[in-house]
Amino acid sequence: MSVLAEVTRVAALGAGAAALVAGALALAVTRRPLPALAVLLDMLLAAGLLRLLGEPDWPAILTAATLVALRRLLSAALRSGVRARTAAAVQEKSAL
Repeated sequence: MSVLAEVTRVAALGAGAAALVAGALALAVTRRPLPALAVLLDMLLAAGLLRLLGEPDWPAILTAATLVALRRLLSAALRSGVRARTAAAVQEKSAL
């Protein structure tokens, strides 16, 4: 294993641990699971990309691609949820 691969492996492990802590803190502070999940997935994506810097293999590439797809789906769900809540609030105000 090369030095670069070893350094990026350790950095990816650190980023993965930081992802768990950041996700838990985001959940504790906001008390909203979707934004906390977004933080967790962003940090896990960073860890996955760090793993690709060393000696990329197919499982690492597939993991990073899966995290990108999950993050994009979550972003779309968050945006649609915000729009739905905004529309409901506007309808509620207009009914008054």
